[in-house]
Amino acid sequence: MSFSRWWTETTAALSDRLPLPLVALLLVLATVLVAAGWYTFPAWIPRRLPRLRRRRRPAPPEATPQPVVPAPREPELPAAAYVSLADRLAAEGRYAEAVRERLRAMVRELAARRVVQPQPGMTVVELVRAATDSRPQVGPPLGAAGAVFSEIWYGQRPASVEHDHRMREHAAELDRVLTGHPEDGPRA
Repeated sequence: MSFSRWWTETTAALSDRLPLPLVALLLVLATVLVAAGWYTFPAWIPRRLPRLRRRRRPAPPEATPQPVVPAPREPELPAAAYVSLADRLAAEGRYAEAVRERLRAMVRELAARRVVQPQPGMTVVELVRAATDSRPQVGPPLGAAGAVFSEIWYGQRPASVEHDHRMREHAAELDRVLTGHPEDGPRA
């Protein structure tokens, strides 16, 4: 029996039992359901399929848990060490790294004077906000230095001698604010 003959006989037998409009409606509904399922496919699949859990065997008695050793932290250097490193990097023409080290020197000076307590993973914006909450007058130089740093490191702009010069000015201004000598401002 050929496919066309089988199809003809099957549809004729189906039309004898069900009215044609009902069959058409059922086909349309089936098509709509398949299309809706296809369209929303990822939404109705669970993100994480359940897994069978195995029973855990108890640890042997001789196995003792090892103490957790914290990761070693960088040694705390004085701000002058960061400034000298920044000067060396700027002399080598590595201005982006010099800008970073100058900002580190500024942060170290703020931490030494207990203006801010830097935390690992703290962003420049969070640092500026914490420092200005403690001493509002450090906001302008520190914010400007943070903007230079962000422009280079986050904005991926090439650093130049001008960026290093601006960071030196912002560091000097921050030092004047922290030491309380505003009359030593920049001269024209």
